[in-house]
Amino acid sequence: MAEYETFEKDVLVIGAGGAGLRAAIEASAAGVSVGLVCKSLLGKAHTVMAEGGIAAALANVDERDNWKVHFSDTMRGGQYVNNWRMAELHAKEAPDRVRELEAWGAVFDRTGDGRILQRNFGGHKYPRLAHVGDRTGLELIRTLQDHGIHQGIEVYMETTVVTLLKDGDRVTGAFAYERERGRFRLFKAKAIVLATGGIGRAYRVTSNSWEYTGDGHALAYHAGAELIDMEFVQFHPTGMVWPPSVRGILVTEGVRGEGGVLLNKENRRFMFGDIPDNYKSQTADNEEEGWRYTQGDKAARRPPELLTRDHVARCIVREVKEGRGSEHGGVYLDIAWIKEKLPNAAEHIRRKLPSMYHQFKQLADIDITAQPMEVGPTTHYAMGGIRVDAETEMSKVAGLFAAGECAAGINGANRLGGNSLSDLLVFGKRAGEFAAQFAKEHSAGDINNDQVDEAARAALEPFERSDSGNPYKIQDDLKEMMQELVGIVRKEDELTRALESFDDLWQRTRQVSVTGNREYNPGWHTALDLSNLLTVSEAVTRAAIERKESRGAQFRDDYPNKDAELGKVNIIVWKGADGSMQMRRDEIPPMPDELKKIIEEMG
Repeated sequence: MAEYETFEKDVLVIGAGGAGLRAAIEASAAGVSVGLVCKSLLGKAHTVMAEGGIAAALANVDERDNWKVHFSDTMRGGQYVNNWRMAELHAKEAPDRVRELEAWGAVFDRTGDGRILQRNFGGHKYPRLAHVGDRTGLELIRTLQDHGIHQGIEVYMETTVVTLLKDGDRVTGAFAYERERGRFRLFKAKAIVLATGGIGRAYRVTSNSWEYTGDGHALAYHAGAELIDMEFVQFHPTGMVWPPSVRGILVTEGVRGEGGVLLNKENRRFMFGDIPDNYKSQTADNEEEGWRYTQGDKAARRPPELLTRDHVARCIVREVKEGRGSEHGGVYLDIAWIKEKLPNAAEHIRRKLPSMYHQFKQLADIDITAQPMEVGPTTHYAMGGIRVDAETEMSKVAGLFAAGECAAGINGANRLGGNSLSDLLVFGKRAGEFAAQFAKEHSAGDINNDQVDEAARAALEPFERSDSGNPYKIQDDLKEMMQELVGIVRKEDELTRALESFDDLWQRTRQVSVTGNREYNPGWHTALDLSNLLTVSEAVTRAAIERKESRGAQFRDDYPNKDAELGKVNIIVWKGADGSMQMRRDEIPPMPDELKKIIEEMG
């Protein structure tokens, strides 16, 4: 085996967003050595783009809120295919994780009497999102990073893992390359935590940054772990649509939480005409009532713009398809209208939504205090991911843990806004805690030199081919295919066409070539990302075909209704012995009577 720069740690955390940082902090606090690998620079995590807030039942704005209501909202939003134990743990532990963050220095917006302020968000019954204007994710990362650097965590920036190494059924390390100079790095570890984020770069229109190529999903899948709920991809209803250079950039749900309304080109609030029966008792009947709720009036109900993200996204698509969309193929999001209600509306908007104000002013020359925004759905979040144990976050592979977006279970068919940040805090902590415990209870496993040599050989193969395939073109073709055939509205014939196209995409990927050398070579990096993107895209497509119903983020135009039997199962994806992608349906374990009673009581 060639000599590689080698590092040995008790716990290796792959991914330095909120989940990875929280896991690394917890593992280090347990007294084990911790390495933190990040694909980009430390602090440049996609968690920064989570702007609206952290969902936690602190009950600072409405004393009726508690963990039971939060649990019920999460299960209802996920259409009851969630891992109910994860939803329970999340709802119970989120308040402590937020207070802990505050103790570590996070600066939240405040109520008049000095408590953490909370705002309304889609699918949440009460104002629940602790926030810092519309820069909550940035504050979360800053706080975790500032706290974490004092914990003795070794950070390896701009390093991408290409494969996990195993000793029998157990993970023992990871093989990676340094993006700047192209040197390989070998990490030996007793336990590994995957916290690599999502899969958004498999789609043409996405709010996700370039790192989101499904790395953790694919690493776990090829190491023998199971993936779950891959058919459920969340399309955030509000991304920028104009100009073309900004298409897909996120427009936080906080705009609607602060009173923003959705309008079609006829200047009509179309969401009032499409409220599901199970939400009518909680949803405003008119604009005045919706405004009062937005401002915290407990007697009023939430505006229809704050229904769940899957529902709002489909309503926007309908308006556009039926010819009532905006000039550039979206709809209008208007928060300037609140000047009718507030004498200091412009100042209020700039104070509560500073990032959105500057984003539209700088990128689209729009003043959101005076003009409506053009918005449309953008690929945002993967509910599906690595199947983990609810208590420990360990996957089927011994010593391999996962947390954050690359893990799955808590969100079911649709994630509620704000649950992602509390999810990564709650389960990032748990993953770090139990990874450290695993490392203490096990000695270091062996590193298989053949696995390392094979990983190095495969990574360098693109340099040995001559002009046989452009990695950027392959990725572009994949994104276009996923956008058009496996998007918001799905049909059997289109999904089948997508599935058939994977043979060609895989063949082209196996023949991809790059020019230049290993140093400073983004073409090579793109070529190495392709396998991960194809793996997760195929998993999404196969699972979408298997679930012949519409539920949450999976909308089948040919099966528009829910199927009672499919509502009792999760779709599981794993790698067969012959290397092919396998699938099965697993029954969801029965929910304990006390949790069933909570859901019944919450309506």
